[in-house]
Amino acid sequence: MSVTTFQEKLAASGARLGMYRGAETPADFGDSATEFHVLLQGCALLDLSWQAKLVLAGEDRVRWLNGMVTNNVRDLATGHGVYSFVLSAQGRIQGDLVAYNRGDYLLVTTDREQAPTIADIFDRYIIMDDVEVADISDKLAAIGVVGPIAKSRQILAAAGLDVSQLEPGQVIDAVWRGVGVSVARSAQPQMDGFEIWFASENMDAIWDTLVSAGLTPVGSDALELYRIVRGIPRFGVDLRERDLPQETGQQHALNFAKGCYIGQEIVERIRSRGNVHRMFTGFEVQGPPVELPAPGTKVRANDKDVGEITSAARIPFPSGERTLALGYARREAAPPGATVQIGEQSAAVRILPFSE
Repeated sequence: MSVTTFQEKLAASGARLGMYRGAETPADFGDSATEFHVLLQGCALLDLSWQAKLVLAGEDRVRWLNGMVTNNVRDLATGHGVYSFVLSAQGRIQGDLVAYNRGDYLLVTTDREQAPTIADIFDRYIIMDDVEVADISDKLAAIGVVGPIAKSRQILAAAGLDVSQLEPGQVIDAVWRGVGVSVARSAQPQMDGFEIWFASENMDAIWDTLVSAGLTPVGSDALELYRIVRGIPRFGVDLRERDLPQETGQQHALNFAKGCYIGQEIVERIRSRGNVHRMFTGFEVQGPPVELPAPGTKVRANDKDVGEITSAARIPFPSGERTLALGYARREAAPPGATVQIGEQSAAVRILPFSE
């Protein structure tokens, strides 16, 4: 078979491909543990082909989207974005996204596996509004640059991209080596890094240029390890349709002064009561590694079910391997530092993000 796609070209040079967040992308480039160390200490280059992009146009776009998501889109300055949830009328999480004000349109980014559902929700609520939604995922490619922020800035500057003034959630446009690009700093504080967007036909050239500049290609397996260490919940894994926004600990996704939106009544009722009964938290399995806890494994304390695991991995820290997990637990039964039982194994409750 002839090599035609960018991912196939990476595979031909040694990358192992796999499905991730709804798209085929490199799972690793030969050694996921080494790639994880790059995310911790170096400067990693990521294929973000799993990122979907929806353009919202029309005169009502800002007012309408502000009424659809949990964060404040109405007051976004041009060139800025926010992380948000999409909720049901019962306040349950239906998806997550980042919405950017791009001047004469809004750009929404999410996972490709979420995009059809989010687009369907959008279509359902566009009634008499002047709003048009277009999926441009296949036209606008994306590469991620992740690692210690100072190092990422330094390498990008050496390659000719000055991102030193970018604030979280901010995006700028530039012409870089003759190619039009947009550079966005992450709107999620736990995953501070940069995204570079450009026309899909420039993927090969931009990837090769950034590798030559000193960035190390990293696959989705290492990214998942890093996500767990940073305590970032993933929709469809840690964020489910039965979960409430305040249970997730993602306060940066919520704005309490923006006005009405779908599910707001439930979110506001929870805030007025002061807390929720369970919270997204971290767990560190104690003792020698046995079986990795599967999603749905119950967390127990004092012979009672007090929570459940949503993600788990053996993390190859430079200092040694540790078994870490993400999940939910009742606040009063599993405070930070408490010992709980996960399956047949003892575990300690940890504050997120995990420390090395």
